Amino acid sequence: MPFQLESTTEELRATVHVHFESSNAVLPANNYSNWRHLVRVTAYVLRFADIRGTRTVGVLTSKELRRAEQFHYRTAQHDSYRDDLAILTAKDQKNTISKRSPLYKLNPFVDADGILRMRGRTINCEYVPMEVKCPIILPRDHAVTKLVVESYHQKFHHRNNETVINEIRQRFSIYHLRRVYSKVRTDCQRCKIRTALPRPPAMADLPRCRLAAFTRPFTHTGVDYFGPMEVAVRRRLEKRWGVLLTCLTVRAIHIEVASSLNTASCIMALRNFMSRRGTPAVFYSDRGTNFIGAERELKVALREVDQDAMMQEMVSSSTSWCFNSPASPHMGGSWERLIQTVKRTLSEFNLSRRPTDEELRNALIEVEGIINTRPLTHVPIEDEAAPALTPNHWLLGTSNGSKPLTLLNDNSVALRRGWHVSQMLANRFWRRWLQDYLPEITGRSKWHQRVKPIREGDIVLIADPDLPRNCWPKGRVIGTVNRDGQVRRVTIQTNRGVYERPAVKVAVLDVKSKEELANLKTELPNWGGVSSSPSSLISDNAASSAGKSTR
Repeated sequence: MPFQLESTTEELRATVHVHFESSNAVLPANNYSNWRHLVRVTAYVLRFADIRGTRTVGVLTSKELRRAEQFHYRTAQHDSYRDDLAILTAKDQKNTISKRSPLYKLNPFVDADGILRMRGRTINCEYVPMEVKCPIILPRDHAVTKLVVESYHQKFHHRNNETVINEIRQRFSIYHLRRVYSKVRTDCQRCKIRTALPRPPAMADLPRCRLAAFTRPFTHTGVDYFGPMEVAVRRRLEKRWGVLLTCLTVRAIHIEVASSLNTASCIMALRNFMSRRGTPAVFYSDRGTNFIGAERELKVALREVDQDAMMQEMVSSSTSWCFNSPASPHMGGSWERLIQTVKRTLSEFNLSRRPTDEELRNALIEVEGIINTRPLTHVPIEDEAAPALTPNHWLLGTSNGSKPLTLLNDNSVALRRGWHVSQMLANRFWRRWLQDYLPEITGRSKWHQRVKPIREGDIVLIADPDLPRNCWPKGRVIGTVNRDGQVRRVTIQTNRGVYERPAVKVAVLDVKSKEELANLKTELPNWGGVSSSPSSLISDNAASSAGKSTR
């Protein structure tokens, strides 16, 4: 007999049972950056959700904080070891944990609070607490684990790494703990700032002034000061400074004595040099205030060349001045190294404690002659007929300036022949310079690898050796100088003004914007894991049975 529905005036409603599991936790750990903050927020939420007793107010108690911590421990374990927890909390205990499970060798069990722990072999020891004998198992790729390790890392002030690892092992069992802790240290912004170091770009090619063959010595001249040195003037002591001028091509030097560091003294030293060595095409120097003032006055003199005949003799329209970047002594290594050589040679003269001006000037001239006699290339031992090149070969014709005496022949044929001979000798020196000296300066002694160029907008630290590291200025890059694919000089905006520094004195900080951090969270979901349903994790009854996969 077919089934017939009875007529009724009531509405028929179908009952459907739906199993739904939310992937959004009430308090997702990956939305917090501090373990203590997360625990306290969770404690207040659990206090509000507790409907079994009278709601308490006031300061959180240690019991409530411990309950909040246990809540997140269970959350992390349920997200990563759901199947294993179902087996361990089953009543029949027929199944065992698979050998492929990461918990297999830990002999895990679930305690009275529903927390998964490792059963250690020291469980019979009466002198250590239960947490040490049976530490809590936490997954390595979970946001809760990351926050817990970060809390210990901050507790010990971002130092004492082995102590941090030992303290974590007292309470937790984390697979590959050292890797987890290493990742936390790598992501720690304070550690990034503390350990950030400048990354020098690949060593640049030699400038044209170092390779200007077949030019007059001191065409490209580097200028720098050294000193001070005290001299006796009657019954008082005065300071003197040495002015080192070096030819950047043949590496010859010229030393002048300056009575002060003002601009007038600098100009007089340059005038003395130019009267004896000729007018250079380009001056190179650091950004000293005296050099900047000299260049300013030279520019004014060039504009008023008709009114100042002395300046017209001192400089020409083709003479220019090139400054290195501030705080970049490596860019003036050509003269910095020679200053060190001058100081060492001068220290061997055993001058009196208070030399006179004449004694000091005589010693510096002798030092100049000694350094200009130094060999630029390898000194041959077997072949005595080919002596090594020295700067004096270009200045005096020989290494020590000695020349054989010959009879004067002033007829036109002899003069033309002598002129051709001198040209041949000069060309021979330059050919030897190209063959012997140039290969020796071809290689790079350091900074071999190319690095990622500094970009505009990067947050950087300005390395200052005169300041403690915590006092290094911090700023944003607003300009770069990129010539060969490597940034050599940057302009930085700080709260104290705008600085121009070389790339070797700038450390780029790994600082990400909010958009980049949001993208990073979506690309790295392992820190967050898969969260459980809100209703199951808020209630204590469900929390105690964290191993159940269905609600």
